Amino acid sequence: MLSMHSYEDNGKMKDYHYTGPVQHRFSPYAFNGGTVLAVAGEDFAIVASDTRLSEGYSIHSRDSPKCYKLTDTTVIGCSGFHGDCLTLTKIIDARLKMYKHSNNKSMTSGAIAAMLSTILYGRRFFPYYVYNIIGGLDEEGRGAVYSFDPVGSYQRDTYKAGGSASAMLQPLLDNQIGFKNMENVQQAPLTQEKAVQLVKDVFISAAERDVYTGDALKICIITKEGIREEIVPLRKD
Repeated sequence: MLSMHSYEDNGKMKDYHYTGPVQHRFSPYAFNGGTVLAVAGEDFAIVASDTRLSEGYSIHSRDSPKCYKLTDTTVIGCSGFHGDCLTLTKIIDARLKMYKHSNNKSMTSGAIAAMLSTILYGRRFFPYYVYNIIGGLDEEGRGAVYSFDPVGSYQRDTYKAGGSASAMLQPLLDNQIGFKNMENVQQAPLTQEKAVQLVKDVFISAAERDVYTGDALKICIITKEGIREEIVPLRKD
């Protein structure tokens, strides 16, 4: 170990010890919280998210929903790093416009999911820090939900939660919609009214326990008539 000597005001000698190189780290990512949720029914799909944008113990915005309309039958929910969410949705929007100009029709929900998978996989060595859930109607008019990981792996689901409160929402959806590990239960088809009420209930519960989820809930209800939106207040502390 190297040391250098200098003298204090009182004439005594003090030591400075060189402890080795210091590495300064910079992370290009930040976690901005938020929760997204999608549910598919027989002839509808629901995509919902809260509107809180935060980082650490700071709230940057109370009006920043994470649901983005892509077509008349498709909505995407993005949570994670807000900067990557904005960049990714702009890229998707540009690709959808190019497709519509080239083919004179809008891209289907399944085709959008496949396209998003290739976009994410193309950035696998410097991935978008975004958890995506697509909700919409398929070619036959049935509800469809597609969930993704940050590097492009995806699958079709009936319901899916993502984001900071996903660990609290997913078990409740498994119980109420999937009827997981339940015996002697009549599995009635999920109606639109029940699905909307269930989404409200799970987000109210999540806002009680997760500091990154709150302020308001935006619900996008997708049917063959179009996309209808609802705003429900959540707790703001």
